Amino acid sequence: MAKKAKRQQPGGTPATVALTAAGVDYTVHAYEHDPAHPSYGEEAAEAMGVSPERVFKTLVADVDGALTVAVVPVAGQLDLKALASAVGGKRAVMADPALAERTTGYVRGGISPLGQRKKLRTVLDDSATGHSTICVSAGRRGLEVELSPTDLAGLTAATLAPIGRA
Repeated sequence: MAKKAKRQQPGGTPATVALTAAGVDYTVHAYEHDPAHPSYGEEAAEAMGVSPERVFKTLVADVDGALTVAVVPVAGQLDLKALASAVGGKRAVMADPALAERTTGYVRGGISPLGQRKKLRTVLDDSATGHSTICVSAGRRGLEVELSPTDLAGLTAATLAPIGRA
């Protein structure tokens, strides 16, 4: 199990600050980000030596005019219809990247489901519950946080739903 982080480390992010304040167990994984890598999520999985099914990407979508966070495995894709359905919406499209960055306070490739500037409705792919821990962005490129899916769902008030596809 992950070590409990007792103190905020230098260079912390709003995500790690939120985790520390909540008192949950988590582990931070840092790696050297390669700007030339074609996929932020796959790069994270490779750099950490973790299965892509356990590394989750944070995507921001617009569901019927409301920004919504989707957290899905990097090994697959977001099913926009399933996301809309999970939140009782009719139509979902990917949000404008600049709007997603402004709203969350994070840059693309480093958007974390935790510690966002504006708390958005969050849906976590239900495949997360098949793992004791998963990894999500810790708030910047080259920084991931590993925690239990139960803790992530609790801290983000996430709905669990099958929103990912292979």
